[in-house]
Amino acid sequence: MREADETTRQRLADALRAEPATPSELATQLDLPPHAVVRHVEHVSKSVAGTDEQLLVAPPTCRDCGFDDYDDLLNLPSRCPDCKSESVDEPTFTIE
Repeated sequence: MREADETTRQRLADALRAEPATPSELATQLDLPPHAVVRHVEHVSKSVAGTDEQLLVAPPTCRDCGFDDYDDLLNLPSRCPDCKSESVDEPTFTIE
């Protein structure tokens, strides 16, 4: 299948099968805003459910206090709920 024939979600899934990536990295690769990438990842996770693959998510992590117990892993938090720092690493997604 040619790249032009693939949907955004197919290209996203292929990228996640190749290597782990953050929403910002995927946004640059797919020419989308990071929040749109997160919405697409939600749909990709439903697509791989029930197959021999699974979407794995490394949670966002506060660089100041280490907090990583976020309720919604498919989110781009702007601040840490624990220490209120804005130094939060994005989640990382991969399909295995």
